[in-house]
Amino acid sequence: MDYKEIAKKTIQHLYSAHTSIRASGIDPSLIALAELYVSQVNGCAYCCAYHAQELRDMGHEQGLIDKIPGYKHSNAFSEKQKLVLEWAEATTTLSDKVEYIKAQLAEHFNEREIVELTTSITLMGALNRLRITLGDLV
Repeated sequence: MDYKEIAKKTIQHLYSAHTSIRASGIDPSLIALAELYVSQVNGCAYCCAYHAQELRDMGHEQGLIDKIPGYKHSNAFSEKQKLVLEWAEATTTLSDKVEYIKAQLAEHFNEREIVELTTSITLMGALNRLRITLGDLV
């Protein structure tokens, strides 16, 4: 189903929000890292491929990208990257650790950045679900 064409105006609003987040001032590679992990958690093959390539284009080595699912057991990620991945997981799965992780985020991000990052994560979840349920399988 060509959902992007069928509901063009509505879907464009989602992509406009994505563009706004990318222009928010947060390191784009942190946003892409979160988006890839959310896509992995949700199982969106198209989005996984897209965001993995995006990270490679940003200069991240394939070895780092390969370790994302096991970030908790890897020294390859910075403290900030691990925190972003942990937040992406907690937000996507509605973990009972949300409040604890949100407090940690405040040590690295201001309130606006936390809102932008969280919006990116939740928007990616919505885009994953659209692609998985209405899009063409890859």
